[in-house]
Amino acid sequence: MNTLSPQVSHGALAAPSDWLRQLANTAIAAVHPDTLLPDRLPEPPRGRTVVVGAGKAAAAMAAALERSWQAHQPEAPLEGLVVTRYGHGLQGKGPQGTESECRRIEVLEASHPMPDDLSERAARRMLEAVQDLGEDDLVIALVSGGGSSLMTLPAPGVSLAEKQAINKALLRSGAPIREINTVRRHLSAIKGGRLAAAAHPARVLTWLISDVPGDEASLIASGPTLSDASRPAEALAILERHAIEISAGVRQCLTGQATPPRPDDPGFARDDSEILARARDALAAGQAAAEHDGIEVRLLGDDLEGEARALGHAQGRMALSAQDGLERPLLILSGGETSVTVEGDGRGGRNVEYLLGLFATLKGAPGIYAVAVDTDGIDGSEDNAGAHCSPEDWGRAQAAGLDPDDYLSRNDAYTFFEALDDLIVTGPTRTNVNDFRAILVLPRTS
Repeated sequence: MNTLSPQVSHGALAAPSDWLRQLANTAIAAVHPDTLLPDRLPEPPRGRTVVVGAGKAAAAMAAALERSWQAHQPEAPLEGLVVTRYGHGLQGKGPQGTESECRRIEVLEASHPMPDDLSERAARRMLEAVQDLGEDDLVIALVSGGGSSLMTLPAPGVSLAEKQAINKALLRSGAPIREINTVRRHLSAIKGGRLAAAAHPARVLTWLISDVPGDEASLIASGPTLSDASRPAEALAILERHAIEISAGVRQCLTGQATPPRPDDPGFARDDSEILARARDALAAGQAAAEHDGIEVRLLGDDLEGEARALGHAQGRMALSAQDGLERPLLILSGGETSVTVEGDGRGGRNVEYLLGLFATLKGAPGIYAVAVDTDGIDGSEDNAGAHCSPEDWGRAQAAGLDPDDYLSRNDAYTFFEALDDLIVTGPTRTNVNDFRAILVLPRTS
């Protein structure tokens, strides 16, 4: 017999996995540019308005800006270009039925998470786009997660191949995003505020969608338009700490280069920046939806880091403990950006690795369901956003001979959940506030 309060949503009880997937959709919609940018416009300058940008949300941000510009000040000039990940450009209709294609702002595509030749070409074109601007001109920078790879211009003395190798090694090392982006900034000719410095004396307005724990603006896409307080020596120390081999040219770059623009640089005095969306906004939308359905919410934070599988194990134990004495459904929410130290040759991303760690700890405990997705729609370099799991999956896994610990040892969580038909495939969402994790714990009497 169901002893829960009648105020609790029937959907969360009758189809918990479906309810969790819809919750993730609600969270992602809350941080989409179509939600954030309508009617948000700066005053047109006396001169030109040039848009630049990079990231997984860049195309959607550009389209939303252009629609609002056309609706409210169509006669004012607008031009520029942004770069996004392959497949994340806009075609046809947006998620709310609005026209998505840009007509004044050019949309380029390049590679992520490994930069390619088009990443370098996009960076060079953006520097060219802001050359020769004056005090009466305005640059609007649309910056979101993924921009570090998508807009890549090596510093003098460093080759693209060297940057690619270092980027790959850092990603495989399990280094947190703060360290990775510190290295990227100091090996770049466009990041760490250098794009804004090239645009001055024009005013630079930066709008950001944050994918970094802590929401430090200069870390998002490695801060192409924001001043940098770090030093090259910090980047060198990070590479040495993770035992990443570097060439003599890279070492010279990090020991002999001039520092990037500093926060007290007078060129940044007229610039401004604003974070439009962050992980906590997605979590807040999920929390509001759950509480509307009568479900208690425990929010663990929007900036969790560390090894994905370790977090999964820890939150699995938390869910089991929380179920003791539980009288109504509980939702455990968390966000942030975990990491994966790659030791095997399997397929996966941090969200499925987290979920497999959780699954291995739960061992099919009745009444506990979970979902973990990357809000950009791509978990790692695979085609899924993440996955979900339910108590019933444990028996199915055992019957199919799927050992969670074996798949974890090979970093092969994608293959595990693919075999159970539990992958969540959304395609590009065209936003990015990193991970959204939700565990629904039902009382044992349900």
